Amino acid sequence: MPADATSPKKLRNNRAALTHKVGYALRHPDRVMPYLRRAGRDAWLRLVHPDHVGYYRAVMASDTRRNPEAAVGSQTHDRWLALGQMQFDYLVEHGLRPEHRMLDIGCGNLRGGWRFIDHLDSGHYYGIDISPDILIAAKKTLAERHLQDKLPHLTITGDLTLEFLPSDHFDVIHAHSVFSHSPLNVIEECLAHVGRVLTDTGFFDFTFDRTEGTEHQVLREDFYYRTETLLALARKHGLHARFMDDWEQRPHGQSKIRVSRSALPTT
Repeated sequence: MPADATSPKKLRNNRAALTHKVGYALRHPDRVMPYLRRAGRDAWLRLVHPDHVGYYRAVMASDTRRNPEAAVGSQTHDRWLALGQMQFDYLVEHGLRPEHRMLDIGCGNLRGGWRFIDHLDSGHYYGIDISPDILIAAKKTLAERHLQDKLPHLTITGDLTLEFLPSDHFDVIHAHSVFSHSPLNVIEECLAHVGRVLTDTGFFDFTFDRTEGTEHQVLREDFYYRTETLLALARKHGLHARFMDDWEQRPHGQSKIRVSRSALPTT
């Protein structure tokens, strides 16, 4: 999503509305055919994979075959590097230290992950993803960056119950561009269980596509939520939650929320 996607006007857009689609097509005729191909793929995958995890795993398999970096939302290698740097810089500025244990939900092909692995002590990075194809690409990134000695964990998962992970273990949990592709029940599944694996002083940062209008989704791949919906969902499961205003200054179109078991300092 482009950086201006958080402008007041665009925050009110309903991308699922026919009027928006027609207007967008008239302004960007070169994007009509790619959208139609994507819609055709979406229709087929809906039939084959009625559950969302199966559906999105198939989307990732299709996208990864073409370009692993594009599959995680980066259309160029320079953008892939820049977005990974942005994720890394933000968490380091917010206190990520080498001795911390980090869980990276939806780690992809280690766009940000390889920097976290390099920064953290050996064995302190745990990346999970629903896509075996993108995890193979992640291992390639790991080898290319010569980070094998850091012994990161890279694990496939079929849900976000996190039941295979230890309690009170992770100081920082991170999910970049995961909830932007998730229906509300998947987000709630994560928020219902993430507190168990967080330390009492730890935090969980996640990005999301924000709307100030009607909540909507496009082709089951892109979901737009109001901030209060996600804040309320976190609080429902006993978590402290706040909107991260300082992330809005970064050149990234998604917004960020931080949740924690205990109230954390605001600075």
